[in-house]
Amino acid sequence: MGVLLASSWSLNIMLMVLILISTKFSISSSDPICESPYPPHAIPIAEGDVDLLQFAVNLEFLEAEYFLWAALGYGLDRAAPQLVLGGPSPIGPQKANLDFLTENIITEFAYQEVGHLRALEKTVGLFPRPLLDLSPHNFATLFDEAFGYKLDPPFDPYRDSLSYMLSSYVIPYMGLVGYVGANPLLIGYKTKRLLAGLLGVESGQDAVIRTYLYERAEEVVLPYNIKVAEFTTRISELRNRLAKCGIKDEGIIVPLQLGAENRTESNVLSANFYSISYRRTPAEILRVVYNTGDEHLPGGFYPHGGNGRIARDFLKKL
Repeated sequence: MGVLLASSWSLNIMLMVLILISTKFSISSSDPICESPYPPHAIPIAEGDVDLLQFAVNLEFLEAEYFLWAALGYGLDRAAPQLVLGGPSPIGPQKANLDFLTENIITEFAYQEVGHLRALEKTVGLFPRPLLDLSPHNFATLFDEAFGYKLDPPFDPYRDSLSYMLSSYVIPYMGLVGYVGANPLLIGYKTKRLLAGLLGVESGQDAVIRTYLYERAEEVVLPYNIKVAEFTTRISELRNRLAKCGIKDEGIIVPLQLGAENRTESNVLSANFYSISYRRTPAEILRVVYNTGDEHLPGGFYPHGGNGRIARDFLKKL
């Protein structure tokens, strides 16, 4: 009887071991879950989402062209001609005189922007590239306006690495605050996912530019005898004036009342009282990138205005 019980006990142990082994094998050999499930009645792309994300295409075209030309000496017409949909070539872009580090940074940014356009094309579709003014004259006008007088000689963004990064300070941040502003208005899970991904990279680009300039905050920008920090402050103040909606833009050095928890004068990342990113509406963004302070009046980087329903509707009300 004892022998039978011992044999039965051994058999049970063996069965349990076999079950555990088979269960472990089943778990390890099954496909892992890598995506969060969406709610059963979730909408992939809501109708209103398309206009909001297509508005951002204007800024993505601007960034792609500016970075491509500066780093590689050519733009989308050569890098990804299928994306421009017959839109006119930019005015006045040039290959910038960049050092090795800066050229590598801007080259990466350039290809990232091409990827952004492809992602937007796949999700909400593109429109023809708007006419863009990337000429030294346009940047000189913007910097003159920021300082309130004509810089002598006129500011040239393509002159050297520091000049180019100061000019780049002008651009990605507008995409960042635009995406933050659009975020709560989106409904579809595909469009929300795309916006989150775009915002992450735009924020990273802006952080790289701001860190680059922060490291040189006390450096004098030749030939103007003006420090880097003051350049960023003047540009941020100009954008606040043009947008007409209070402080949503800050330089790399700020008074304590604008620093994190009112305790820092360093301002590597621009953020509000709670250290949360500022947000802007399409109208605010157009006032800034048109450099007119009026979303109905094109100019600046977009001599004929932006494309897409939101931007064109503002122009119809001119």
